[in-house]
Amino acid sequence: MSEVKKPPSSGADAGWTRFVTARPRLTLLLALLVTALAVVAGGGVADRMGSGGWEDPGAQSTYATKALEREFPQSEPNLLLLVDAAAGTGGVDDPAVAAEAERLTAALAAERGVVGVGSYWHAQLPALRSEDGRQALVVARVQGDEKTATETLERMAPRYEGAHGPVRVSLGGPVAVQREVTRTIQEDLLRAELIALPVTLVLLVLVFGSAVAALLPLGVGVVAILGTNAVLRGLTEVTDVSVFAQNLTTALGLGLAVDYALFIVRRFREELAAGHDPVAAVGVTLRTAGRTVLFSALTVAVSLSAMLFFPMYFLRSFAYAGVAVVLLAAAAALILLPAALVLLGNRVNALDLRALWRRGRPRAAATEPGETGRRRRWTAALVMRRAPVFAVATTVGLLLLGLPFAGVKFGTVDDRQLPKDAPSHMVQEQIRDGFPNSPDGGLTVLAEGAPGPESLMAYRDRLAALPGVTRVDGPISSATEGGRYTSFSVSVEGEAVGETARELVDDVRAVDADFKTSVTGQAAVLVDAQQAIAGALPAAAALVVLATLLLVFLLTGSLLIPLQAVLLNALSLTAMFGAVVWVFQEGNLSGLLAFTATGDIETTLPVLMFCIAFGLSMDYGVFLISRIKEEYDRTGDHESAVRTGLARTGGLITAAAVILAVVMVAIGTSRVTNTKMLGLGIALAVLMDAMVVRSLLVPAVMKLTGRATWWAPAPLRRLHERFGLSEGESAPRTPEPDRIPVAAGT
Repeated sequence: MSEVKKPPSSGADAGWTRFVTARPRLTLLLALLVTALAVVAGGGVADRMGSGGWEDPGAQSTYATKALEREFPQSEPNLLLLVDAAAGTGGVDDPAVAAEAERLTAALAAERGVVGVGSYWHAQLPALRSEDGRQALVVARVQGDEKTATETLERMAPRYEGAHGPVRVSLGGPVAVQREVTRTIQEDLLRAELIALPVTLVLLVLVFGSAVAALLPLGVGVVAILGTNAVLRGLTEVTDVSVFAQNLTTALGLGLAVDYALFIVRRFREELAAGHDPVAAVGVTLRTAGRTVLFSALTVAVSLSAMLFFPMYFLRSFAYAGVAVVLLAAAAALILLPAALVLLGNRVNALDLRALWRRGRPRAAATEPGETGRRRRWTAALVMRRAPVFAVATTVGLLLLGLPFAGVKFGTVDDRQLPKDAPSHMVQEQIRDGFPNSPDGGLTVLAEGAPGPESLMAYRDRLAALPGVTRVDGPISSATEGGRYTSFSVSVEGEAVGETARELVDDVRAVDADFKTSVTGQAAVLVDAQQAIAGALPAAAALVVLATLLLVFLLTGSLLIPLQAVLLNALSLTAMFGAVVWVFQEGNLSGLLAFTATGDIETTLPVLMFCIAFGLSMDYGVFLISRIKEEYDRTGDHESAVRTGLARTGGLITAAAVILAVVMVAIGTSRVTNTKMLGLGIALAVLMDAMVVRSLLVPAVMKLTGRATWWAPAPLRRLHERFGLSEGESAPRTPEPDRIPVAAGT
């Protein structure tokens, strides 16, 4: 019998190993109890989330919108009743149709939480009547925040939707769209989970062979997802949280759980095969793969936390969900998973389902790279022999794939993110196509104070004289305890958020007035959101870049590798951004993917997708670099370290990327366009990073930089020796000079 190995550990490593393995059954029992509490605490979290959050809460447009909602509710309708005259009637002016419409209008005005009710039959406004005379609108303002307004609509909608004698009523407007978006996302998320979980389990069985080992990542993922739902539920008590963030919770919870568990279980099985007992194997695993998982989690969390710099709660919600699920997945992988591995021991390899098709062939040892490892080593050697060719070709190819993003156009979210057969989408489509002027289009100016009639009319004339303005309605005044307010409605040429409307925002705000003015409207909200993003972007980017440089330096001790990591990660995202514009803005593949192209991209989505995809790229980058660093510390042979690192981790990175891509594609089956864009875009970025950047570009660049890859000046080397961490134990090597070595092959 071979001797069981028990390698020595440092005090900190031994202490952590004792902490997670001393009472493994108690640890797992407590985890089960905490998870059960999280299920209770996180129950109903989606019902407390909002479906908006794209506007800057501190912007002029937001201030004006809130004031108009309070003072002129009829001018800011968020609920529209589209009234269709039945066949055989004389249209909306038929006496029977008018009588029923007036009854509906009166009933709506009597509803609790509804104000500012008006209709075509009361005001005889042409804007509220379709051009063919078969449809007309009842408009109203549902009071309260997003959640309150949605609850009010849920309560009263059944009394209005459907047939009412000579008319049929359909619901539209922002609050109806919001209600349907929330409901659709909840249904789509359940379907995505039902798709992703079994497919992920099958892929994990193929990767691990053992059904027992395959279940471990799913356990980590479930703990992370349920824990994050509880965190989000708590946050809804103190701040707004977007319902879209639940998609990220599911995707990252499963994806990162797979990443971390793959890395830890693989290393644990290697140590068992090397002769260590389960506790010793866990100790080595935590000292090596565990450190890498910790660094990976920190880099992903930093990338996602950058969204906290932006004022929109849509983006901030993804930071809340992302940071929580990353840290919980890492905690589960570093505490619960080691406890389970101690209890399982060699049974982690039990239920080897791959034996069903191996047909008696001997099973390879866990430490043997096998045919796949040899093939990856051969591929790395080929890439490094032709490093300039692969580096240039890959870089140019990625840049070409990103070219469509140069033509990106930014817009706002509307009903067209819903499927074509969604009732509120169909209502809004009929209003856009059949009504001369949309009741929620154009710009609105809020004037404060008590100016005289002459001053107000002179201001109106100056607004009407602006290029691109077709009509100015108002002034309409309202005197309250808070002061005197006046509103003007400015109709503009083209679409509500078109180029003309966006240019007019600044022009209207620049018009001289003897009183304070504020401008709102869809175009104003878009302009303010773009300015808010532009203002916060430098700080967010600086956080991501500087934190990445610091963390990768602490992991490697190199001055060059952190710079390579930032540049190559950014390059890996070009295909994603190019595809987003080519597909979702320009409408290519819209029929196949079942969405409505709007000709623009919602302003916050590129920021969101960058933070998520950059963090995931760093996740795979840390896995690869840490193993290359371990081999370089052990042998001092740069090229051999790159080849061995790719052979050891390439299969794991590819497997993890494929599984995460499957989860993201499942999210991408959503019927909501923004969620579809997020899921499919991130899936593409993950696959490009794992299969192109990590497999081709990284070894080519590391060949070109040679031993200079690992250089750092003496002060930084001493800093790393004191504070840095790495996977594996360093072996003595010939000291390198302080000067930068000449790169290999130059």
